[in-house]
Amino acid sequence: MRRCDSGPRPVFAHLGVGVPRRFSWERVRARRAGAVVAMRLTFQFIAIVAAAWPLLAPGEPAPSGASAHEWPREFDGRPLRPQALGAVEQRFADRFPGAIGRFDDGRRTIVLRHVTEPTRMLHPAADCFRGLGYAVHDERLEQDARGALQRCFVAEQGARRLRVCERIVDADGAVYTDASWWYWAAALGRSTGPWLATTTAEPL
Repeated sequence: MRRCDSGPRPVFAHLGVGVPRRFSWERVRARRAGAVVAMRLTFQFIAIVAAAWPLLAPGEPAPSGASAHEWPREFDGRPLRPQALGAVEQRFADRFPGAIGRFDDGRRTIVLRHVTEPTRMLHPAADCFRGLGYAVHDERLEQDARGALQRCFVAEQGARRLRVCERIVDADGAVYTDASWWYWAAALGRSTGPWLATTTAEPL
């Protein structure tokens, strides 16, 4: 007796191929969503690197008239020497809502950010250093020589150790030691701009 097949025969069985996979819009959408997430993460990492790099890379003296923003001439009583931003930092600065300046006071690298509107491009320094592979520890609030509050931590990578401190000050003199806290205060109108974000890095 001829044996009957238990089910429908695949269309391409006579060619030795299996059943072709069905086209799936769900699979296309999933791949597209994955590509978008990967792109966003890439851009975020680039932004993090650009934000922290001025504190790490040696800078050349800034050419005269390099920045239209009027920066202070001294910081904590020490004269500031302007340093030029690198190509990556400059591209980041061109998109930043405000101005970014890098300085050296003979002991520390100092990055000043003049911020004109609430922005997520102002990243916490600790996140920036973690994104660059540094181990971050000893995070705490401290007062500087003038009694102003700031958030400080130690960033360590191999033999390199840095003491990093940061704060954000609004137009009324209110101090913020956390970028997320500042962002929501600014976005909700509880803090008035422009704002000055200060980050210092000193070798230990």
